[in-house]
Amino acid sequence: MCAIHRSIDPTKRPCVTLAPVTILIDEARWWHRGRRWCHLVSDESLTELHEFADASGIPRRGFQGDHYDIPEEYRDELIAAGATVVESRELLRRLKSAGLRLTPAQRRAITNGAVRPGDHAGT
Repeated sequence: MCAIHRSIDPTKRPCVTLAPVTILIDEARWWHRGRRWCHLVSDESLTELHEFADASGIPRRGFQGDHYDIPEEYRDELIAAGATVVESRELLRRLKSAGLRLTPAQRRAITNGAVRPGDHAGT
């Protein structure tokens, strides 16, 4: 069993390799609370992103409206599960091109529970 699953609930599902999807992960370069973090996104849909995160054992509390914040120590396992490594600028460009990028105000509204994640489609 992988570290992601052990850290969440050791009795939950075993590690899996997922079918090919368009999930992107950038380099872990943002420091917060003594850890480096990276971002996990889809350039197709939030549904695809949530399905990948759920299958990988990533808790929804890591979802920030248009991406998941991922601690560096889980990055390699997500890459092994099928996430494609891209530079941060490329990740942002593809998120914007897909129409999934939120403004900071939109992300705050979603993470504070004021808006459901699907409500921003088309912005």
